[in-house]
Amino acid sequence: MKNVNASSEKLLIRTLKGEVAERVPFWFMRQAGRYLPEYMKLRAKAGSFLDLAYNPDFATEVTLQPLRRFNMDAAILFSDILVIPHALGQELAFKAGEGPVLTPVNDIKTLEALSMEGMHDHLSPVYQTITNLSKKMPSGVALIGFAGAPWTVATYMVGGRGSKDQASTRLMAYQDRETFSKLITLLINSTSEYLIKQVDHGAEALQIFDSWSGSLPAGEFITWCVEPVQKIIENIRKVYPAVPIIGFPKGAGAKLKNYIKKTKVTAVSIDTSMSTSWVRSTIQPLCTVQGNLDPLLLASGGIALENAVYHILDHLKDGGHVFNLGHGIIPQTPTENVKLVSDIILNYRR
Repeated sequence: MKNVNASSEKLLIRTLKGEVAERVPFWFMRQAGRYLPEYMKLRAKAGSFLDLAYNPDFATEVTLQPLRRFNMDAAILFSDILVIPHALGQELAFKAGEGPVLTPVNDIKTLEALSMEGMHDHLSPVYQTITNLSKKMPSGVALIGFAGAPWTVATYMVGGRGSKDQASTRLMAYQDRETFSKLITLLINSTSEYLIKQVDHGAEALQIFDSWSGSLPAGEFITWCVEPVQKIIENIRKVYPAVPIIGFPKGAGAKLKNYIKKTKVTAVSIDTSMSTSWVRSTIQPLCTVQGNLDPLLLASGGIALENAVYHILDHLKDGGHVFNLGHGIIPQTPTENVKLVSDIILNYRR
């Protein structure tokens, strides 16, 4: 059982809950990943991405690797959003050059073949990883658990892989609304239980990734992005009312304000496209914000990178702010660029 008082004293947790401290906490999405040579070495040893993610010793080591280099204020569990459909019974493989490939769930027959029975047994290696990490986290560093939001996970389940416009999933949502609603309900229930279990095992904050929310028009955004996340958060808070929850509806734009009010997230992650001036005036008064450095600029480096880091810090310094990227670190990012940004943030004072 985690020490709740110890968690609440950590800079990241205090900031997520609205405190404006002298120093801005930071972590980076995909901070454990292919830009680190030590990750690539262990990835090769594991044999496949899923073998890496489902091995508690390997996943624990990978989660801790970036902390040894960059002194982040949080570690995020090393896993993948697609472990949920995998645990429900959908076939999943990560193929070189293609990414995740699933057997499509696009009608009532394939949907009814899925089940939550045995889900937690399937996910037990993930829970063990969290237990391991909760015992190994450096002092003051918070552990973040996560899951994909129902809409984004559904786009992979229906389409069988990632896509640029999520067309097959959007068509199913229009043409076979009853079946698609059942799929979303299954994902609400399974994701709620999964995230609660993560907190049971030691996660101190949670992030819900909705990477493809930006593809939906306003009405569909409410139906498939806002309302499912709202239900998940309600379910979590029945068990853990105080755990901070970060929402990340990437590409939501101006719809972000309504997302915050309806879901009641503790904080929101803001993508690279969002103006920090707009975020400061419109979003920060509602909750803590997280973001939003361009991952490509992090890879590019130079004076432009330094200027952008200071711009974000200066613009958002008067409210709750966790420094992060607008999306995940890309594989070709030089480690020295990550170190540069880390050092700037660690030395910056409001």
